[in-house]
Amino acid sequence: MDTKPAVIASELVQAFVGNAHGDLEKVKELLSQEPALVNAAWDWGGGDWETGLGAAAHMGRRDIANYLLDHGARLDLFAAAMLGKLEIVKATLSAFPEALNIPGPHGIPLIAHAKAGGEEARAVVDYLESL
Repeated sequence: MDTKPAVIASELVQAFVGNAHGDLEKVKELLSQEPALVNAAWDWGGGDWETGLGAAAHMGRRDIANYLLDHGARLDLFAAAMLGKLEIVKATLSAFPEALNIPGPHGIPLIAHAKAGGEEARAVVDYLESL
């Protein structure tokens, strides 16, 4: 017996990730329709893949990021940087120093994600600038 869940329609994934750049109400609506969207990823082309959390992270949308995390999104380094999670950023870069230079969605660097986090991510920005 196959117990794999159904594949999510690509149009729904694209709409979810696209709206996660700035429309919290639409994100809530889509996630209520399909909870598995919380970790779905969209490839914008050329391997430029992005999740809803990734979209919220580079846009500095803490509200969307926290909503997604509260609903089971998998935290990544870029979102942690935007959210000002200094200990997570330090631990990750200590274990994987090359991650400092890995581009995020759309090629956006880690420090830009931290800067998008505003004052709440100032300690992460300062740390990254010290490296």
